[in-house]
Parts: sequence; structure tokens; C-alpha cells
Amino acid sequence: MPRATPIDPRTLLDVRLRVAEVIEELRPGIQADDGDVELVDVTPDGQVQVRFKGACVRCPSSGMTLHGGIEKNLRAIVPEVESVIAVT
Repeated sequence: MPRATPIDPRTLLDVRLRVAEVIEELRPGIQADDGDVELVDVTPDGQVQVRFKGACVRCPSSGMTLHGGIEKNLRAIVPEVESVIAVT
């Protein structure tokens, strides 16, 4: 469900930077399993788009990593985040 009010364009860059910081903190754990994740975009409606790489691309646990790890941490630390999706 989209945000009732989009993130102000003046603060969207700050939100993107905070999201990138959290993802960078999570990457070593993902890389330890021969995978990786990169931030693709943060939309004004609070949707974070990430791209899995390496072993994560075909891993059956990538959904758990996405929602139970990445999304959970992002939503706890960056309240503007509404959802996290994987893109190709």
C-alpha cells in the first residue's frame, strides 16, 4: 500500500543515504553465504528496491533474507520505509 503522503523530495536523498547505510551494515552477513545485495532505488512512496547477486539469486531463502532481515532492519531504523522488494 502506497504512503498516504509521499516522502518530500528534499528529504528523499537523506532517506536513500540512511537506507544505503543499513544495507552496507547487512552486506557482510549476506556475503558470508556467497551472496550480495545492492540498493537500486528508494521511491517517494517509501518502497526500497534491492537487487540480489551471487548465491542469493537462486537461493530458496532469499525471501526470508529480504523480509526477515533486510526489510525488518530497514523499517526499524528508517521509519520512512514502507516496503522492500527485490528487482532483477
